[in-house]
Amino acid sequence: MMKIYLFILFFFFLNSQTGLFAQDLNNKELGKILVSESVIADGELGNWHCVFKEIPIFVLTDESANRLRIFTPILEEKELKIGQMKAMLEANFNSALDAKYSLYEGFVISVFTHPLRELSKEQVVNAMEQVINLSNTFGSTYSSLNAHFSTKKSIEKKVLKKS
Repeated sequence: MMKIYLFILFFFFLNSQTGLFAQDLNNKELGKILVSESVIADGELGNWHCVFKEIPIFVLTDESANRLRIFTPILEEKELKIGQMKAMLEANFNSALDAKYSLYEGFVISVFTHPLRELSKEQVVNAMEQVINLSNTFGSTYSSLNAHFSTKKSIEKKVLKKS
């Protein structure tokens, strides 16, 4: 057991010295990713408006706070139908995964938030895809990917099928 603890300590020490897992993403690198993956409509470091898979997305960062937001508007909040707010909140727990539904300045949006420096290019692209998927599935499956966490209802259905 002591060997395991020593290995873990050595591993974290090595990582802290070499930056083995550090991505160190910044606005300049993020801008390059956005240019390579989408059509940039307008932007400057820390504030971009892009078109990704034919959907407008906004990317905002605050390097000093190490934060990133990627979002797209879905519809005006006043257009929400009965039950959709509840469906969004349930999806945020079950099927929205890394992107979430939110309200912002009178709009329902799909948003991904994360520390900026820790992200890789692949994670940024995945985040944009999840934001778009969550937007596209609003009103139907409310999901950002094909994966879902098991809910109480789905577990009960599996148990009933086995009985």
